Amino acid sequence: MPQYQTLRKRLNAISALSEARLLTGNNIGLEKESLRVNVSGGIAQTEHPQVLGAALTHPYITTDYSEALSEFITPPFAQINEGLEFLQNTQKFVYKNLQDELLWATSMPCVVAGESSIPLARYGDSNAGTMKNVYRRGLGHRYGRVMQLIAGVHFNFSLSESFWPVLQSIEDDHQTSQDFINSRYFDLIRNSQRLGWLVPYLFGASPAVCKSFLLGGSTTLAEFDESTYYEPYATSLRMGDIGYQNNKENESGIKACYKDIHSYISSLDWAINTPYEGYEKFGLLKDGKYQQLNSNILQIENEYYSTIRPKQILQGNEKPTIALGKRGVKYVELRSLDVNAYDPLGVNESQLHFLEAFLLFCLLHESPVIELPERREVDHNEMLTAHQGRKPNLKLSRHGTNQTLKSWAMEIMQEMLGICELLDADDPLKPYTMSLNKQTERVSHPDMTPSARMLDDMRQDNESFHRFAERMSRQHFHYYKNLELSSEQEQFYKDEAKKSKLRQEEIESTDNISFEEYLADYFFQK
Repeated sequence: MPQYQTLRKRLNAISALSEARLLTGNNIGLEKESLRVNVSGGIAQTEHPQVLGAALTHPYITTDYSEALSEFITPPFAQINEGLEFLQNTQKFVYKNLQDELLWATSMPCVVAGESSIPLARYGDSNAGTMKNVYRRGLGHRYGRVMQLIAGVHFNFSLSESFWPVLQSIEDDHQTSQDFINSRYFDLIRNSQRLGWLVPYLFGASPAVCKSFLLGGSTTLAEFDESTYYEPYATSLRMGDIGYQNNKENESGIKACYKDIHSYISSLDWAINTPYEGYEKFGLLKDGKYQQLNSNILQIENEYYSTIRPKQILQGNEKPTIALGKRGVKYVELRSLDVNAYDPLGVNESQLHFLEAFLLFCLLHESPVIELPERREVDHNEMLTAHQGRKPNLKLSRHGTNQTLKSWAMEIMQEMLGICELLDADDPLKPYTMSLNKQTERVSHPDMTPSARMLDDMRQDNESFHRFAERMSRQHFHYYKNLELSSEQEQFYKDEAKKSKLRQEEIESTDNISFEEYLADYFFQK
């Protein structure tokens, strides 16, 4: 097909070189969020367990929005199985230290007893810890606390440093090395947005939600049973309009620009520095307590919802946009993956093989700038797939015309085959090709997707979403309880917990300015 000429040309050029195997040297990291719940499935009201370490400074075990929303982070690994093993070991250690609590097996929470039942994450008394807590209080005011409880899996991806000069030589590109890397990562990001509807279709696992999640509000969702809402063909309600979105976009005008790194940084900086009347009503201080970091369109960069982000490793208290501006893109963070309820880890090897190949496809495929009409198509396709992705003959919008999701997905799968073959290299098991074949089957047979399987299981067992999620959570609990944690592994996590507490104490003891001064210094970084 003509639209894939650039992709094929790049692949052929890479394949012809002795450096072809550089394509297999990618680094992959994972971040998995898991809600801690009590034995009845309600949100845990206990603190983040002290034995796990300090959430502010622990590199692998922390919290997200709520004290009850745990987050497990792996370092980047060159082998997918190594990342999954690290994630498994982390969860082994966590389960070993939970008392009468479970890690919820799904993205969507259950038994939400109102906004006040959701404890904000706490990070100690330092300025850095206070800032993280205040930021979360601001999110609660702006979007509601319940939305922030939705869990997901983030897939962090970067290519090896040795790959970039090879690609730059193939392209006969004369930019600086970092400028070339930045531009190619933004190519990847734009294509991931164009084609991102494929991820919730294949891996979406949130077609239903507890009624308690909506706090009695009105909804267009259908009733599955007395305690569950759903949509018959939904794939990922987490990625739909009941999930966390920057729903003031149309009023405030914020839309990050992905033309290049400079446009991206400028668009976020503008939003962080532009007041928004709708947020001024919350005020900055109430009874001496900060309600939000500021009343601008965005408090900080991370508030902007996106399915994929360009990332750079931060140095100290550095702003993300400052880090990107100084050192460029280090990796990308794909954020559209639901927690896999059918796997105790929350994600599996086959998913990750596909995602790695998919992001390489997005990198090597031609990626023009997304103008406004196409941006509307991108948003439309993402929302439609989230709510109706398995609907027979569902049509998405592509360059002003309609095309069925199935035919477009099959087209992508066909073009990904060459990438999967290069990634498989000399591996006789051909894991990338095997995963591609598995996902291709899901395109042909929507009933094989996790979202369809979940609804089928609920129907067959006459279960509400809560009962299904609770059953899977207990299965995962027994899975981890039956796994041995070696003495070396246990000591590793105990040592990290101890070091994290010492780091937090050091940060708190060296604070020598007020929180007001700290915030001012943070926002005036250049």
